[in-house]
Amino acid sequence: MTRWARFDHQGQACYGQVAGDSVQVHTGLPWAGAQPTGEVLPLAGLAWLPPCVPGKIVGLWNNFRAAAEKNGWAPPAEPLYFLKAPDSAAAHLQPIPAVAPEIGRVAYEGELAIVIGRAAHRIAREDAAGVIFGYTCANDVTAIELLNRDSSFPQWTRAKSFPGFGAFGPVIDTAFNPAAASVRTLVGGRERQNYALADMFFAPEDLVWRLSQDMVLAPGDVILCGTSLGVLPMKPGTAVDVVIDGLGTLSNTYG
Repeated sequence: MTRWARFDHQGQACYGQVAGDSVQVHTGLPWAGAQPTGEVLPLAGLAWLPPCVPGKIVGLWNNFRAAAEKNGWAPPAEPLYFLKAPDSAAAHLQPIPAVAPEIGRVAYEGELAIVIGRAAHRIAREDAAGVIFGYTCANDVTAIELLNRDSSFPQWTRAKSFPGFGAFGPVIDTAFNPAAASVRTLVGGRERQNYALADMFFAPEDLVWRLSQDMVLAPGDVILCGTSLGVLPMKPGTAVDVVIDGLGTLSNTYG
C-alpha cells in the first residue's frame, strides 16, 4: 500500500509517502517517479495541502441507484457530469469559507474521488485501470439554492466552484479497492450519509473510460464519483468528516 500526501514544508509544497505516523519527503511528482530525499517528518502538525493540483475537477450527478430510486430519477445512459473550478480545492483540516448570505443554503456531499495518473484520451475500456493513480476522500460542497435559481440556466459551475467547495484528501491511496467500501459522512459528529460504493451506476474504471472519450484526462486531474442519500444543508461552523474505511478521513469545517 502506498499513500501519498502533499504538504507545506518550509514554505514549499512537497509530496511524501505516508508510513505509520510519519511522512517520507520526496522530490518530483508521485505519478512521475518521485524520489525520496531522506527527510522524514511527523504527521502530527503537518500543514496539509490538497494531495494533488488538478487541472480540472470533474463531478458526477445521479451516479447512485439508491438516490435515483428515491428521487425518481431515471437511470443515466451515460455519465452526467459537471466541472468545478480547480481553485475550489481545499485540503484536509482547511476551513471552507462560508458564502455570502444571498447565495443561499450550502450542502455537503461526501464522495470517493479518483486521481488520474497518466494522460488519457479515447482509451480502450481495458486500459482504464492503468490510468487511475489512486483514490482519496472528497466533499463536493454545493450551493443548492443557487443551482436552479435561474430557470433558464442551471448554474452547476457557479454553485460548485466557490473557494473550498472542492475539498479532498488527506492522502491518495494507490492500492485502495473501492468495490467493497462505503462512504460515511459525519456532520457535527452525527452520521448523515452511509452508502456503498458498489451502488454506482458507473464504477471508477467505467467513468475513466467514458470520460476519456469526451476530454483529455491529465495526471493530477480529479474525478468525483458522485454522492447518494443523506445530503443536507449545513450552517457556518459545521464540522464535516468524510470517512471511507480503508482510505481515510477528510475533515473540514464550513465557515
